[in-house]
Amino acid sequence: MDRDEFFEKRVQELANMAYNRDIVTFTDFLNLNELHMVNSLSNRNPGIHLDSFGGYDFAERQIVAFIPDALSYDWEYPIQCIRILNKGAKFQTSLTHRDYLGALIHLGIERSVLGDILVQKDGAYVFCQEHMVDFIIENLCRIRHTNVLAEVVKKPEELPALEFQTTTGSVASLRLDSILALAFHASRSSLVQNIESGNVFVNGKMITSNGYQLKEGDIISLRGKGKFQFMESGGQSKKGRLFVKINRYI
Repeated sequence: MDRDEFFEKRVQELANMAYNRDIVTFTDFLNLNELHMVNSLSNRNPGIHLDSFGGYDFAERQIVAFIPDALSYDWEYPIQCIRILNKGAKFQTSLTHRDYLGALIHLGIERSVLGDILVQKDGAYVFCQEHMVDFIIENLCRIRHTNVLAEVVKKPEELPALEFQTTTGSVASLRLDSILALAFHASRSSLVQNIESGNVFVNGKMITSNGYQLKEGDIISLRGKGKFQFMESGGQSKKGRLFVKINRYI
């Protein structure tokens, strides 16, 4: 059994458990490709609907919940956020996403229990499964040459505000390749291979068609390049091109 077959089997087991026991079941944190696979399998399980969340809006790595239609109780995702503060940061080395992730993996933590890591000037926010919180707080004391302090974020308002750069421009159409070209300042032809190779996701679903039509509010991720939200389109130029606005996350 290869990795994809094992993953599909596990997804089916979670769906069956949710249906048979009338409980909500959860995956680990999934990457974009795994989220696409789950979405592709969703129509196999009548009586179950899916939802996903990564701890904050527009998270890339997310946990999928399998929810029975007959569910009669409230539930929450098993996600917590940990703030990592760099102690004496102005005298220490600047830390990158790779540094934070590497330190956590070095503790023996599996990537699947970790969500997104949002790096700030004086530290980072790490989303994780709730059963890992105590272990991380007790054991994460140093990253490279920097002493750090880890603590639980208890209130949603304490989470960092997402930063984005707004771009406006005109495109020939709302095709995926046209909007990608605007977002990443590249030619449409240079993005074809990325799209056809399965590196582009719209709302967590892999899209391999250059001509896929985007809708306002769609969140687009290009693996290795970043993600943005297609905000709006409105008005046309004299040559018939559409004016659009996107927010690219930085």
